[in-house]
Amino acid sequence: MYPILLSLLLLAAPADDWTTEFERSGGRLTATYQETIDYCRRLDKASKWIRFESFGKSGEGRELPLLIVDKNGDFSAEHAHKRGKAIVLVQAGIHSGEIDGKDAGLILIREMAITRERESLLDHVTLVFIPIYNVDGHEHVAPYNRVNQKGPDNAGFRANATFLNLNRDYMKADAPETRAWLSLWNRWDPDLLVDCHVTNGADYPYVVTYLVEVFENADPGVAAWTRDRFVPPLGAGMRESGFPLVHYVDFRDGHDPKSGLKTWASTPRFSTGYVALANRPALLVETHMLKDYASRVRGTHAILGRTLEIAGREAKDLRRINVEADARSASLWETKPEAGGVVPLRFETDYSDSVMIDFEGYEYRPETSDVTGGTWHRYGTTPVAMRVPLFHRQKATLSVLVPQQYWIPPQWTDVIARLEAHGIEMTRLAAPQTEHTVVYRLLDPKWASTPFEGRHTVTYDVKPFGETRTYPAGTVVVDMAQRRSRIAVHLLNPSAPDALAQWGFFDTVFEAKEYVEDYVMEEIAREMLSDSSFGGISRDVFARRFREAMRDTALAGHPERVRAWFYKNSPYAETRVGEYPVVSVSRVGIQVQY
Repeated sequence: MYPILLSLLLLAAPADDWTTEFERSGGRLTATYQETIDYCRRLDKASKWIRFESFGKSGEGRELPLLIVDKNGDFSAEHAHKRGKAIVLVQAGIHSGEIDGKDAGLILIREMAITRERESLLDHVTLVFIPIYNVDGHEHVAPYNRVNQKGPDNAGFRANATFLNLNRDYMKADAPETRAWLSLWNRWDPDLLVDCHVTNGADYPYVVTYLVEVFENADPGVAAWTRDRFVPPLGAGMRESGFPLVHYVDFRDGHDPKSGLKTWASTPRFSTGYVALANRPALLVETHMLKDYASRVRGTHAILGRTLEIAGREAKDLRRINVEADARSASLWETKPEAGGVVPLRFETDYSDSVMIDFEGYEYRPETSDVTGGTWHRYGTTPVAMRVPLFHRQKATLSVLVPQQYWIPPQWTDVIARLEAHGIEMTRLAAPQTEHTVVYRLLDPKWASTPFEGRHTVTYDVKPFGETRTYPAGTVVVDMAQRRSRIAVHLLNPSAPDALAQWGFFDTVFEAKEYVEDYVMEEIAREMLSDSSFGGISRDVFARRFREAMRDTALAGHPERVRAWFYKNSPYAETRVGEYPVVSVSRVGIQVQY
């Protein structure tokens, strides 16, 4: 039997000073921020295996808590890696109403470093634990937070203090918490991430579900390790612990289990999608919202323990696989396309192929609502064993060649700061340089009518073209011969789903800054039609273009549109509207300053 404290199983507070608020309340409550900080400090003081520190500050000024647990007192990535340990980063409370991971993690750390009954989990692992990521949301407690979820009674709020969902912020990094996390990630260079959540969605008997990235959004070696050497023993161990696992439950058709489960490749705005681009395996833990809080904490406790077991057993190979993945990313730019020198940007589920899996659901029936008139699924309480399809394949719908470099004009300081936050290596041109580059024109921009995560995202068509230009000294050079190359491509290629351009970082390029008075444009229009070669255009050629344009009913009969057409076709028109400032360069010899 997988060892779990009797106190955890029975939720009876042990008669010692290490009882958590979760245990003391019989599984109804979670500790406040201050109670959690106090508990972490006591752990630090009581054990030489534990260090408590802050890895940054929230928007409201709270310290972001971090526990580092290591049997040898190796409280730095450098020392842990020198000993060949696997560094496992576990984070809880990114959605702070979903706080199961905090209580499960604190109990597990107590078992490893205080009571020592599970100290062997630390033989080959260094644990880096964030008990509360969204600390401000954690303290915005309200009785009606998390309407879908059963407990704890004092659940926090999903977003941070500026109403940003931190698990949509990994790429744009608008929140101070995200920028602190990126700094932590780059400093510790973890070998595995575990992100603890509570799911929304359908009803079913499973307490714990999971998701991993095993598609082309992940390095092939990392994906293979995750699929073949991590998931199978994790599933077996969880069955032994009394918590059978199932893939994250997302039915193909609404809430209908028989329609099958679908997979997806996470975009890098999410934790697991980001870590996949960073060449590391990631485990998303999703306990089931309708299970009581005590059961969810026990399930999270079990999967964290099993994960550390596997990471310790696999430490040597896991480190090797991650190093090899970094090397592959650093060489993508010089790899022929047929050998993998491309980065997939967008995916969709392949519904042409599936595997049949065992799935336990509840009896259910669709009903027509006498209140709303819509169809909804009413779940019962009787478990029903089913065989359902799992649509387990993803196909890339858009992939791009990896350039040798991206060049960014030095005035785009906010963009450059974001790249620095991601740990992307950059240099600058030491002197002006003329180079043939690939330039992108962003056409027909459309902004979302409502904000998403604090920004009005923009979509557009992308038209690349080649042009030789001179770039000034100070131009930022992002060389793709680095391990974070895939992150750089997703940030800087404007077609990527979480490109900085799509988040609105370059919106000013869509704005024409000059304008022309109507009486001035009327005079210019007459010149364009009468001059034999106005602006280098033959009068006859231009007159023919005008006659063709006027056949468009959207133009004819609208004087302001006609004047706009003349302006657009005149030499006075702004030619750089919609031109993306970041260019890609391949096969160059440059002088850089460091």
